[in-house]
Amino acid sequence: MHTLRPLVLVGLLGLPSIPHAEPVDHDMVTRIRHEGLQRSQVMDTLRELTEGHGPRLTGSPALREASDWARDRFAEWGLRDARVEPFEFGQGWSFSSTYVRAIAPFEGPLRALPQAWSVGTDGPVRGSAILLKLHSEKDFEAHRGKLKGRIVVLEPDPPPPPRAFTPPPSTDPIQERPFQRHDDASLQEVSAFRIPGESDADPWLEFARKRWQFTDQRNRFLQEEGALAMIQKSIRSHGILWVTGGGGRGLEDRAPGVPSLAMSEEHYSRVVRALRDKREVELELAVEARFYDDGPVHNVLADIPGSDRRGEIVMAGAHIDSWHTGTGATDNGAGVAVVMEAARILRALEVKPRRSIRFALWAGEEQGLLGSSAYVERHLATRPPPQDAALRELPHWFWGETWPISTLPGHARHSVYFNLDNGSGRIRGVYAQENSAAVPIFRAWLEPFADLGASVVTLRNTDSTDHMSFDRVGLPGFQFVQDGLAYMSRTWHTDLDTIDHVSREDLMQAATIMASFLYHAAMRPERFPRKPMPLPPAPKPVVEEDSSEDAQPKSGG
Repeated sequence: MHTLRPLVLVGLLGLPSIPHAEPVDHDMVTRIRHEGLQRSQVMDTLRELTEGHGPRLTGSPALREASDWARDRFAEWGLRDARVEPFEFGQGWSFSSTYVRAIAPFEGPLRALPQAWSVGTDGPVRGSAILLKLHSEKDFEAHRGKLKGRIVVLEPDPPPPPRAFTPPPSTDPIQERPFQRHDDASLQEVSAFRIPGESDADPWLEFARKRWQFTDQRNRFLQEEGALAMIQKSIRSHGILWVTGGGGRGLEDRAPGVPSLAMSEEHYSRVVRALRDKREVELELAVEARFYDDGPVHNVLADIPGSDRRGEIVMAGAHIDSWHTGTGATDNGAGVAVVMEAARILRALEVKPRRSIRFALWAGEEQGLLGSSAYVERHLATRPPPQDAALRELPHWFWGETWPISTLPGHARHSVYFNLDNGSGRIRGVYAQENSAAVPIFRAWLEPFADLGASVVTLRNTDSTDHMSFDRVGLPGFQFVQDGLAYMSRTWHTDLDTIDHVSREDLMQAATIMASFLYHAAMRPERFPRKPMPLPPAPKPVVEEDSSEDAQPKSGG
């Protein structure tokens, strides 16, 4: 006598059946894997981008040249309508040389590099150093009339609060974790959803608004007082220079300030120790920098046209701009190379997608997601300026959420956007941005790549890069979970951001998965599922005071 297996019993008892699985074209996955893992050109693309065009600061000639190169490469691979799409930015900037050295009480070179948009020195300048804490406008008065001809060494600024979607940092100092890959425990931690706390506003956004206003005030103060230069400490140890923007960022209404540099922690500390010992410190420095006339910067776009649903768009993107002290290899030449390699793979396979697949390389990400925001505002949806007049005077990336969202015709045609911008580490999964309907889809798409280490789907949000431009107007936009490697500890926004710190095998894996995600999104029977449109926060209830007799305070015991 045969016995029924438990699985058969489940069916006979009429319990709910397993939902129909997301279709996966395993034949196409095999072809994509072969092209991406056996015939990869991802490192050739990255080398040409980073070492052929160097750092690509937004508005610089190098970014313009890199954008034209990427457009032409897309066209050579047979993508349609490879183009650059302009948006307004401001002045560009580059530097060609710099040095800082100590004259007294010790002699020798000091390791420092200029912040982007710093003015130059018009030759070497020499002056005595002074250590100052300038954290707010009230700190200015004590130093008026005392800074002419001095080189200002700033006490470190207070640290910013974490971003709203960013998990709390590890208790270990980031400098002591130089190279990281996810293990089972860390992937399990990423998979766990965190319920956000109550907050009236993103604390990081409030901090950034105040810092933006104060740095302009500080620049004006140092410029008016006749300081020769300003030196700040790098926030990385081991001689690494973490350098971003300074000066007036090339904007007409911002003070250009004085030459501003970031100095390695170890050299900065030696100077500071001498100043705190009341010793006379004399420094000499020179910065050769150049500004470029205002003009538009460009996003790079190229398409693989669809067939029966060609009006609907599946997208992949990464930002092509970088900071200026390395060559922008991990931030974000790696992402650019992966997106371009995914395009090359799909063209090499001569895929015929139902939906059109669009590839985007964004400019201005480092200055506030400017390129992706410009694309969304031009094609998909807009938000109004804030009602607060003071906020309207700030650049729009400081406005925060405004209402209502006004959709454009492209909003209905957009299907999904995938982003890569966390260094050159391999893809370990994807953040679903609280879109529960995306979870089974992503799990199905990742299953053929479990042997390459990609398996995690988490409902968590992650922020701070270009997928947020889509997510904030109610469109599916996603960022991948990646191995960290040396990104946060060594290369992110530093002079070590070079191709030496890139993993070839990881980029090959990431490009292969990106190509497969794009193909399957383009071939789905339905458009990618969406979350509900964002809504303005609910008004707080008005609590009225109870003036009845029973509510009055009573006397006596």
